[in-house]
Amino acid sequence: MRIPKKYGQSKVDKCPFCNMPAVVNNSQGVPVCSKHRDKKLEDAKCVCGETLELRTGKFGAYFHCLNCGNISFSKAMSVNDFTDKKSQDSKKDSDSEKPKNEPRLGRKEITVTSDELDFLY
Repeated sequence: MRIPKKYGQSKVDKCPFCNMPAVVNNSQGVPVCSKHRDKKLEDAKCVCGETLELRTGKFGAYFHCLNCGNISFSKAMSVNDFTDKKSQDSKKDSDSEKPKNEPRLGRKEITVTSDELDFLY
């Protein structure tokens, strides 16, 4: 069964700094949220190690590598991390407050092979 597209759901851009929905473009042409309107993407690296040049085209922003050629914006974002340091610090603090799942003192992990299967029954 074919489900038709709904208006506004076919392409949702996310801010590369905070992963919120992007509503405006910054001076480089990158879709960002209203908080990061003045921020710029700098020092993006390719998988091969070269620096990436940011370009904008008919279908939005993309990157260009001298070795690899054109790279999609989403692929470059998955390789590079442009998120805010403050939000990462707050996430680390909240993770450190949670109790970690440590093994109980009285129990051990036992690995059973197929030869030892009769042992359990």
